[in-house]
Amino acid sequence: MIHATARLRPVTPTTRRLEEVPARDWRATLPVLQATGVTLRELRLSDAASLLAFLTTEEVSRFISPPPTTIAGFERFIEWTQRERAAGKFICFGIVPSGLNQAVGVFQVRQLNASFAIAEWGFAMGSSFWGSGLFVESARTVIAFMFDTIGSQRLEARSSVQNGRGNGALQKLGATREGVLRRAFLRNGVYHDQILWSIVASDWREWMEAAAALSHH
Repeated sequence: MIHATARLRPVTPTTRRLEEVPARDWRATLPVLQATGVTLRELRLSDAASLLAFLTTEEVSRFISPPPTTIAGFERFIEWTQRERAAGKFICFGIVPSGLNQAVGVFQVRQLNASFAIAEWGFAMGSSFWGSGLFVESARTVIAFMFDTIGSQRLEARSSVQNGRGNGALQKLGATREGVLRRAFLRNGVYHDQILWSIVASDWREWMEAAAALSHH
């Protein structure tokens, strides 16, 4: 699982209509989701080169599971995500900024139980897009899709204690810090502590409604 890396600036929450996306269809192919300035879609083999360029830099890869190191490696990863999606176990959206054709980052969600009611998610995005607002827009759209279309009730995320940007990202999304998982993440032969974060569907909907109400005043 790729974990949080992006540095964010606040963006006013927006509500999006996702109920028209049939939940039964996502196993055949992921829907294309639109947010301000960004498209979220299933990864394609043509994304391999851009993912290699954007996700293997030191600042992005420092706190995540080691990404593939070749275009062929990313192509295998993309094919794997499609097989896991078809099996109903895994969802992976590519982040495609407006004006571009290839993905510059990913959101990954894996089931923690058979119904996808509980899931773990993670994300990574090219550092040249940090601070642009694209991450917040993308993340809120993925969260809404998981809660409103897939029917998830709880999303968990793990982020290294040392990953200040990632932890700040999750906090700005309204995630709750639940505790520290000691020596839970192995990176380059060293075990690191991780923070466990959660977003619960009922809390998320209340937060979005309150934020939308404030934005109209």
